[in-house]
Amino acid sequence: MKIVIPGGTGQVGAILDRALTEAGHEVVVLTRRPSRDREVWWDGENPGTWAREIDGSDVVINLAGRSVSCRYTPANLKSMMDSRVHSTRVVGEAVAAAVHPPRVWLQMSTATVYAHRYDAPNDEATGVIGGAEPDVPDYWSYSVEIAKNWEREQEVADTPHTRKVALRAAMVMSPDRGGVFDVLSGLVRIGLGGPVAGGAQYVSWIHDQDFVRAVEFLIDRDDIGGPVNLAAPGPLPQRAFMRVLRAARGVPVGLPATKWMAEIGAFALRSDTELLLKSRRVVPGRLPAEGFTFDHPQWPEAAVDLVRRARHGTGSTRRPVRA
Repeated sequence: MKIVIPGGTGQVGAILDRALTEAGHEVVVLTRRPSRDREVWWDGENPGTWAREIDGSDVVINLAGRSVSCRYTPANLKSMMDSRVHSTRVVGEAVAAAVHPPRVWLQMSTATVYAHRYDAPNDEATGVIGGAEPDVPDYWSYSVEIAKNWEREQEVADTPHTRKVALRAAMVMSPDRGGVFDVLSGLVRIGLGGPVAGGAQYVSWIHDQDFVRAVEFLIDRDDIGGPVNLAAPGPLPQRAFMRVLRAARGVPVGLPATKWMAEIGAFALRSDTELLLKSRRVVPGRLPAEGFTFDHPQWPEAAVDLVRRARHGTGSTRRPVRA
């Protein structure tokens, strides 16, 4: 198959590019800074010659959008919104204009669309969409609005011959340098991998190999459309999540951090405390119901595998694809 990945140069794009290429597919990445074969320039905002890659392709996987790993200033939040909405809109226009449109368009979204909560997990059918939670920073609701507008832009695209799926993805854990697992492992190595602000907030995640398998599953299943949670079925509180990671790395102690300490750390890392403090208790509902099974459903086994691969420099995400 020919698979086009707008915005495919980040961590998740690299995971998919590597795995899908290894599987024998022709992968084309749309990027603002092409530097190698199979990369084509686009600006993520305007129609252009890049649309020729979508016309005649089999699959589009749109990952474009400014990284959330930044300070959540008003300017950065607006940039996150605009980059997601504008890129999704222009991808939809290219799909709509194609003489031979792709049969499926997978659109990246985020598990952040769900409410900050501890009481019950959020699946696609019963999950609570966020934005109105009490006692959370006001700007957290803007993150939810970004996710909602992101998905809405795909929904309204006039693409009757192309199936559309919104990927409500949790944090994708891979051994790649610079990814979220690498950052968390770095904190553990220097003794800072303890609970943050008590650690009761839930962490939802997905192993990179299951992420790839889920994407392949959704490509192959012509009867699935709309939002799909890409998250392992075993979310757990942050304090337990980090305890497991410390055990996998052989580090017995992790210093705890208060909320104000987390704010200082996030500032130093040029990130935001929402990524640490929001309780993302997200579980997959549709994937298991449709017959997908996870190779890495629980964090202890997944963490051991990721630590082993990180230590041995094994980045491949390939595993035999099965339902």
